[in-house]
Amino acid sequence: MEQSKGRRLILCPLPLQGHINPMLELAKILHSKGFSIAIIHTNFNSLNPSTRNPHFTYHSIPVDLTETEASIKDLTVVLSILNAKCVEPFRECLAGLLSDGVHSGNPIACLISDPFFDFTRSVAESFELPTIMLRTGSAASLAVYAAFPLLKEKGYLPISDSRLEIPVAELSPLKVKDLPTMTNCDPEVFYQVITNMANEPKASYGLIFNTFEDLEGHALATIRQKYYPNIPIFSLGPFHKCGPTTSSSSSSLLAQDQSCISWLDTQAPKSVVYVSFGSIASIDQAQFLEIAWGLVNSGQPFLWVVRLGLVQESNWLEKLPNEFTEALNKRAHVVKWAPQKEVLAHPAVGAFWTHCGWNSTLESICEGIPMICTPCFGDQMVNARYVSDVWKVGLQLEHGIERGEVERTIRRLMVEEEGEEIKDRALKLMEEANLCLKGGGSSYQSLDGLIQHILSL
Repeated sequence: MEQSKGRRLILCPLPLQGHINPMLELAKILHSKGFSIAIIHTNFNSLNPSTRNPHFTYHSIPVDLTETEASIKDLTVVLSILNAKCVEPFRECLAGLLSDGVHSGNPIACLISDPFFDFTRSVAESFELPTIMLRTGSAASLAVYAAFPLLKEKGYLPISDSRLEIPVAELSPLKVKDLPTMTNCDPEVFYQVITNMANEPKASYGLIFNTFEDLEGHALATIRQKYYPNIPIFSLGPFHKCGPTTSSSSSSLLAQDQSCISWLDTQAPKSVVYVSFGSIASIDQAQFLEIAWGLVNSGQPFLWVVRLGLVQESNWLEKLPNEFTEALNKRAHVVKWAPQKEVLAHPAVGAFWTHCGWNSTLESICEGIPMICTPCFGDQMVNARYVSDVWKVGLQLEHGIERGEVERTIRRLMVEEEGEEIKDRALKLMEEANLCLKGGGSSYQSLDGLIQHILSL
């Protein structure tokens, strides 16, 4: 701690909610170990100044998306626009911070960046500043992304509808339908974006994961041996459990509705199904109605996050029939956004119906909450397969969203014997997540290793 006191780090998060959260959680962890933290961020999806960590310095670069650019459905195009727009403003900001460091006699030790920001490492390199990458998704999904050239060579990519159920022998237990894909996107462009991202860490000074060895030891071993043998790999998650405890709202881009906590206080222990599909995913109106009726027909109380923009061509709940609204009032609560970590830690929550983004998956594992999985795009399909078939702490809706299957799956998890076994495994995995952070645990040791590595650069 004394060695790192005052040593400065620059962190640069990709401006999407699922990438901002772990980057800022990592910043809190490193600050608690004595490092001084500077955050470079874009005007696009800029953090609310009132919720920023007062111990960090924030440096905004004048990069925003026009209304037209922000409305583009193809996320790979949005990423390409951001990467192109950010290069020069980032270079200027970094030059200023490095100059300040020299003049103050307090030099910057390294940059920590997101590999989807594929310009940051080369810009930092031009200033002879070492870069360490933070992969904000699972280790298993990066192992899949790193295998994209092989998967293309073997004919698994691009994905064809006729081959969805075929097992991918090189990546057991995945099937073709579990391979990452992106909606509204040219498969060739997606392939290029992913291979660029997977290649970025190879030229960096290290790679950090928000995961732990007991959860993803096999994937981490594959990454270390096969894809990134020449750089140190640090698995020091779950971040949100190893940093100092602060308000969970500090990095949320959306206003969190705290009314759901007081509603949960009125519910029986382990009785509520919490439903949230993250900050980007969208569903059509037919799926929205199937979800609604499946939830009502299950007989369980539920807390449902219906984010603005979740339902295509809809403002909010106006597509729900009146009889559903009547059923809703009896044993349900609907909000536009929820304080998710607080919700999952609440004793009333018994299951989480999730899109299987990595932050959501890890937060659920850390609270011992079994999952119902409806992956939407990207690495969510890989995460969902691991939840259901490797860790066996959840169930997948394998045949799409249909009210009968929704009802049956909720009942399997909440009231049937199969659900009890899944809950037992979820609680064991929660214990492992807690143990890895304690003295001598794998994440505890990995954090020590990261600190020594940064100080050696």
